[in-house]
Amino acid sequence: MKYILYARKSTEDEDRQILSIEAQIFELKEFAAKEKLEIVASFQEAKTAKEPGRIKFAEMLSLIEKGKADGILSWNPDRLARNSVDGGKIIHMIDRGLIKALKFPTFWFEPTPQGLFMLQIAFGQSKYYVDSLRENVTRGMRQKVRNGVWPSKAPLGYLNNPKTRGIDIDTEKAPKVRKLFELYATGNYNLRELAEWCKRVTLKSNLGNDISIGKVHELLQNVFYLGLMKYKGEIHEATHEPLISKKLFDKVQEIMREKGKPQKVKKHNFAFLGLMKCPCSAAITAEKKIKVSGREYIYYRCTKKKGHCQEKHFLRESELYPQIKSFLQKVSLSSHDTEKVLAELDKDETQAKEQAKTTVQNLKAEFSEIEKKLEKLLDIYLEEIITAEEYASRKEKLFIKKVELMEQIRDFEQKGLSWLELAREFVLSLNQAAKLLELENKPEMTTFLKNIGSNCILQNRQLLFSPRKPYDLVAERSKADATCLQFPVWWTRPDSNR
Repeated sequence: MKYILYARKSTEDEDRQILSIEAQIFELKEFAAKEKLEIVASFQEAKTAKEPGRIKFAEMLSLIEKGKADGILSWNPDRLARNSVDGGKIIHMIDRGLIKALKFPTFWFEPTPQGLFMLQIAFGQSKYYVDSLRENVTRGMRQKVRNGVWPSKAPLGYLNNPKTRGIDIDTEKAPKVRKLFELYATGNYNLRELAEWCKRVTLKSNLGNDISIGKVHELLQNVFYLGLMKYKGEIHEATHEPLISKKLFDKVQEIMREKGKPQKVKKHNFAFLGLMKCPCSAAITAEKKIKVSGREYIYYRCTKKKGHCQEKHFLRESELYPQIKSFLQKVSLSSHDTEKVLAELDKDETQAKEQAKTTVQNLKAEFSEIEKKLEKLLDIYLEEIITAEEYASRKEKLFIKKVELMEQIRDFEQKGLSWLELAREFVLSLNQAAKLLELENKPEMTTFLKNIGSNCILQNRQLLFSPRKPYDLVAERSKADATCLQFPVWWTRPDSNR
């Protein structure tokens, strides 16, 4: 009788069970010599048997179908099958007389009704082991999620801690992942460019592969970096340290939505396009005209897309540019004035921190209310008052609000009032206006004026520009409680001498 030797291990990972197949083959050859069995072929593979589809297993059965062998030699029945399909194939081939013998060093089998019954039990036990193991693993993963611990491989920028079974920040990759978010938040990079940036800074996946465009897109949408985790389509609280702030994450999502919309093809690159509006509220567009002399001129005018408009004038860019330079000169701060303003901010910082304590108490009270709402939400879900979908949706909103409050509390407690830092940034940016004038960088001028101004109106060929007060700008950007922002008196008088 001719036998086929079959050895299998459960994983393709070379670092795990590396001796399993070698040990099986050694034992099986020793057993074959002792029993004087003729081995005509040998198959080995590193594939799980919990699902059908093993290539070597199929090749072995094909040889038996062709009459090249009569029996199988393996270590144990669970090496042959751990699922009902493959186990059924073996038993069916025995019933048809294609398989006349099965030999196992650890299991007795004879092709008799009693032997087939025992083989079915062995295959059933193997399947029960797999099913039970899957259920236990799944239950353990669900419990880890309830405890706020990610149950799977850590995302890029994090590492699985084998000792604590938790998730730690990867000190090497985390700064690069954070920079990836910051770069995209500028709006100046697309996904392809960021994938190329990853190659330049040697940021690779946890498996050592290059970061693809699709991977960048997936990474930028992952709430894991926010301090939450999405498991089985549901948002959960997490205990790992956030890698980015919610403000940065929201900015990235906003830009991603905007870039997902159909984009108009720009035929020309006009420096001041998008800066101004017409008094009729329509946008100001630009166009290039060539005179008979051959000289080119750029004109700015109303798009007329809001209906009737009384503005009939065109304004040349050569006439607009001096007006913009004039505004830049008005809002710019010299280095000496910048130092004086920053010194005043330093004086106000101590008083502002005291006032912030009340705000922190209010934020903590709101945080406690969110936790109570989460408990009530769970109660009504367990009482089957709402569906699982409603529960998941409402819980996600509460978790996100909770993250926002945690960030605000952390900003106030650890960094002082966030608006103070933004105010300093604002003052320093005014100091940069003079440099823009020196460099004559028109696109940067447009960006700068958008950041510090509002209601830029082009009327009767004159640019009406309203610079925002630092109070308004900082309150808007920090989203802080405006009642606690006590700005110096001189900040509320833009026309005063600095």
